[in-house]
Amino acid sequence: EMSAAGSKYIDTEVENAINGVKQMKTLMDKTSKDHQAILQTLEETKRRKEEAVRLAREKEQELAATQEVCNETMLALWEECKPCLKHTCMRFYSRTCHSGSGLVGRQLEEFLNHSSPFSIWVNGERLDSLLERDQRQERQLGDLEERFELLEDGIDDIFQDSTQVYGRMYPFFQAPFGGFREVFRPPVQRVRLFPRRERFSRELHPFFQHPHRGFQHLFQPLFEMTQRMLEGSWEHPLGGFAPGRVLLVGGVDERMVCREIRRNSAGCLRLRDECEKCRDILSVDCGERDPAQSQLREQLEDALRLAERFTRRYDDLLGAFQAEMLNTTSLLDQLNQQFGWVSRLSNLTLGTDRFLQVTTILSKAPNLEDPSAPPDTQVTVQLFDSEPLSLTVPGDISWNDPRFMEIVAEQALQHYKQ
Repeated sequence: EMSAAGSKYIDTEVENAINGVKQMKTLMDKTSKDHQAILQTLEETKRRKEEAVRLAREKEQELAATQEVCNETMLALWEECKPCLKHTCMRFYSRTCHSGSGLVGRQLEEFLNHSSPFSIWVNGERLDSLLERDQRQERQLGDLEERFELLEDGIDDIFQDSTQVYGRMYPFFQAPFGGFREVFRPPVQRVRLFPRRERFSRELHPFFQHPHRGFQHLFQPLFEMTQRMLEGSWEHPLGGFAPGRVLLVGGVDERMVCREIRRNSAGCLRLRDECEKCRDILSVDCGERDPAQSQLREQLEDALRLAERFTRRYDDLLGAFQAEMLNTTSLLDQLNQQFGWVSRLSNLTLGTDRFLQVTTILSKAPNLEDPSAPPDTQVTVQLFDSEPLSLTVPGDISWNDPRFMEIVAEQALQHYKQ
């Protein structure tokens, strides 16, 4: 009789937990639809960005093919620009970048000797930065997609296990709970714009059952990345930095320039405005002898501005995607901690009529400090597949009190969840 009273409480908690899993599934389905919409917008933005970059490269190549028109003038200025550019770049690097100045100096010397004034005249590093940022965006999106697919798969595993629990325990439930049976239908198949990676074929469920590795743990690197962005230390491309950062001419973060200088010295070209002869190269007008060059240069600038605009748009979309995912993950993590335990019942061999078995009830020794107080009651129970648990009920609650077994069942369930 006492086991039956305790099982009634457990029945209700199992029903509540299964309903909680239903909330998780509903939230994940909505998030998946929003996710598909974001991916389609990202794809369209990427396509337009790539078209602008392709046009910019074409115009740059066309300009390079006609640069001999102004070669004599620009080469003379270039010979006077190079030493100043090298000195300015090395001074900046030694003061700002703090590492590898000797290697960078030798690399820069070779870079300037093999470069032409054309790279300054067409602002060529802007295109290089766009291409580099495109690679970083692809890596970031890939990381977001990896984690999102793991999240989807984790929720699916919990939900499917809960359907088994519901199916096996339904005869024991006191009454059907409103419309829940319709929820346990085959899940709608997801359409993935990105192919599933092989690594996702591994068993995922234990990852989410681990008490210290929930959904929040899965997204912790992204959370830390977002925090750095909010604190102003995130390297946003193309001038989108937090207030208070020291910016170079053109609105580019110092650390980005340090990275470009270390990689191939191209970052030094950003310092051209510090040298008079380098600025003079920018002011050379080749259109007097070849009007087509002025038109090509204008078309190149237009294409670069368009590509930069779509690059910023892509970053904004990635940021919105990431923020929404973190918010959803936080909600799912709370629901999982509260209700996800029920999915673990799917693999248990349950009795036909009892979930909570009471094996022993003993009165503990009287309290020596207060002999008049009723002694506490020690109850030994077994819930589902757990080891026998020894629980204590305050002595002022009699065995016949309906609260007695409710306290026992509640304590047993808390131990089971932990």
